[in-house]
Amino acid sequence: MWETVGTNIGSYRNYPRIVGETGGKDFILAHPSAEAEAVATAVVRGSFEYQGQKCSAASRLYVPSNIWPEVKERLVADVATIKMGDVSDFENFMGAVIDEGAFRTHSEAITEARAAGAEILTGGSTDDSEGYFVQPTVITTEDQGFRLLRDELFGPIVTTYVYDEKRWDDTLQLVDETAPYGLTGAVFATEREAIEEAQDALRYAAGNFYVNDKPTGAVVGQQPFGGSRASGTNDKAGSMWNLIRWVSPRTIKETFVPPTDYRYPFLGPDGNGSSG
Repeated sequence: MWETVGTNIGSYRNYPRIVGETGGKDFILAHPSAEAEAVATAVVRGSFEYQGQKCSAASRLYVPSNIWPEVKERLVADVATIKMGDVSDFENFMGAVIDEGAFRTHSEAITEARAAGAEILTGGSTDDSEGYFVQPTVITTEDQGFRLLRDELFGPIVTTYVYDEKRWDDTLQLVDETAPYGLTGAVFATEREAIEEAQDALRYAAGNFYVNDKPTGAVVGQQPFGGSRASGTNDKAGSMWNLIRWVSPRTIKETFVPPTDYRYPFLGPDGNGSSG
């Protein structure tokens, strides 16, 4: 984006201003104090609504070892109840992905996960016989740098890394450094200190940061939206900050009693203020 604008810089009358939102690799991070059912619900809603085809959809999950068994059980049970089909039928929670290209990207990612030895916890099947359908898929990996934890897929696939519950601080750093994006993210915890630690450590990892809620579904006008790093210019659509980017401010000064002598008072000699 910047390169294209820069290449044509000579053709602009003013220096161009750019507002861009380019995507995300949005996270859900659970603290050892988190409620497992709330985490699992946030994953299902945050990862699979709109088939995961939202730049703010959750696509990477970090869960501590102490609550993972319960989160895992709830995820498997909930995903099994998800209905897929025509979106005009409101009983269907999911529909098809947008086109063949997206379908291919998601199918290849699932194949890659299997080949890499990752576990397909739920889903993993695709069907393009009528529409492009990808099952809601939860993948688990022991590889901290696995590509599916780094790259945006824009589909109903969430990759999970289970961390040692005693390594909270290390996991905060891992979440911050794994993906190049900085759009949205969520932390789940019942301990206020942990929430504050996450807010500080992940300051630049999520332009829209959620506490005990899924990292998606910002309400325009109430939750200004945008992120930095590889996610864009973080100009917060739906806010005054975004509007300011599109206007050119002007400062006006008007003097009601103009001076008639260029000499400032301090230029006179000490004492009488005159030059004679």
